[in-house]
Amino acid sequence: MLDTELNPSSDLWLSDVEAPQIITDPNLFKWDDQADLVIAGLGGAGIAAANEALDQGLSVIGIDKTTGGGSTAKSGGVYYAGGGTPIQKEAGIDDSPENMFNYLIQETGDIIKESTLKKFCETSAENTQWLMDNGVKFNSSYYKKKSSYPDAGYFLYHSDNSLVPSYMENAKPAARGHRGWEEGPFRPIGVGGTIYYPLKKSALKKGLRLYTQTEARSLVITETGKVVGIKVLVLPSGKIADKHKQLMSKGDSLQMLLPPSYPGASLLQFIGGLFLKRAEKIERNHRQVRYIQAKKGVCLSTGGFIFNRAMVKEYAPKYFAGMPLGTSNDQGSGIRLGQSVGGETDHMDRVTAWRFLNPPLAFAQGMVVNQAGKRFCNEMVYGATLGDAMCENNEGKAYLVLDAALYDEAKKQASVALPFQRDMARMLMYFNSRKKSTIGDLAKVYGIPEEGLIASLEEYNQSAQNKMPCKFGKAAEDVKELKGPFYIMDISIDSKLAPLTTLTLGGLKVNEETGEVLNLEGKEIRGLYAAGRTAVGVCSNIYVSGLSIADCIFSGRRIGQNLDIKEVKNGI
Repeated sequence: MLDTELNPSSDLWLSDVEAPQIITDPNLFKWDDQADLVIAGLGGAGIAAANEALDQGLSVIGIDKTTGGGSTAKSGGVYYAGGGTPIQKEAGIDDSPENMFNYLIQETGDIIKESTLKKFCETSAENTQWLMDNGVKFNSSYYKKKSSYPDAGYFLYHSDNSLVPSYMENAKPAARGHRGWEEGPFRPIGVGGTIYYPLKKSALKKGLRLYTQTEARSLVITETGKVVGIKVLVLPSGKIADKHKQLMSKGDSLQMLLPPSYPGASLLQFIGGLFLKRAEKIERNHRQVRYIQAKKGVCLSTGGFIFNRAMVKEYAPKYFAGMPLGTSNDQGSGIRLGQSVGGETDHMDRVTAWRFLNPPLAFAQGMVVNQAGKRFCNEMVYGATLGDAMCENNEGKAYLVLDAALYDEAKKQASVALPFQRDMARMLMYFNSRKKSTIGDLAKVYGIPEEGLIASLEEYNQSAQNKMPCKFGKAAEDVKELKGPFYIMDISIDSKLAPLTTLTLGGLKVNEETGEVLNLEGKEIRGLYAAGRTAVGVCSNIYVSGLSIADCIFSGRRIGQNLDIKEVKNGI
């Protein structure tokens, strides 16, 4: 079924979002509250829109199913920025908007207009300073090696493919991964709070009003189709709300404690689900309907839909077996709200899948093959690039081949890696590896054609012996000759012991100058905006670490900057 046929009564709607409520005159409607801008979903994009609108002297109400933060707060806290940010300059890194553009165009392709990407790069340093002005802290400690995530004590690193030779042909490498700075024990998850919570504190100080534990259920529109408000379900504050918050926190924590494919995870999923069902019962019994008027616009920024498994299966079946990354509230509600009033979606099949190999570096110096035994990618590329090649062109199947020397080196390297990197590597080596004396026996482990695997090994070893880059552009120093005995590890999307994290990238189409949602005819829907992973944006083609949060800031600020402009332009 095409999106043009979708509506809240369709079998494939797969959402609790309701049809819009149509009113004749906003001035005669009984509103419970009002603001210039009403934001549905107060994660990275929503809080950026709030701060910018407040800076412009507008009133803002933010509503969120939790207390705010979304996937941004839960993330590793990497913000992708370049073009000469204050942090880059402090670290002595030479970069420019042009150089940043020349690199990123290789990742974004034609997913957005070139003019939009240029503006993203030209305003990157300014947006970084804006974050710092609003209380976000960064640090110029520079990690120079290629890694999926920097070691403890480092906050600036190459979070992309900029050190890969084929990318270096078009742009000078520059570290653009700005990890939020924090004191205390190192944590790879939740560091996004270093970016989100200062922004939230800043917005509250400026006058942001919050409706927490509140769900956006439908839009309110006029007979001409202009969005003028939103219907929400509010959980009254007090003991009931506190109990609901505790249940949701316990349920989410238990369900995310282990990847779903790991042994024992099903029990945690079940127990966590019991807490969530109790929270849902509280919602059914105690939530109240409220109508909030948006005098200048509604911003949809509720994230993507990776935790709406029915939607993933419908739109992106190649990635259904992957592990959802984000929060349980990434249900696609913002996308459906936009569609409910005629908004058009695009790239709903685009999902980023993260198959990180480095660290340990020895993994990436081995050989990755598909089900036919053929190599298909430079193993040194950024994890999402490898994951994309796996899922888009190789049916999600991939196998890592090492020899004994690389296997032993990987064990040594893993022992000094960050805990989460160490544990993932050890899970692969100790529970997901099979050792065989010959390449023929290795091929039989997963039913790989022997001739294909032998041919790939011979070609790979030839490059190593000649000290030449391989045909996929892996640098000569990273092409290691593989000699028996051999090890093989299943790193496919459906591998039980090598979970492949996934995140949706598609969403509502927007006017790239203003952030307004476009309808099926390509025209702006008056009064409706979208940002972050609810909308098509800079990272909707393929992902590099920090690009989603950077797009949240860019697209969120864009909305706050254009509300009054659109009002004047349209004479309303």
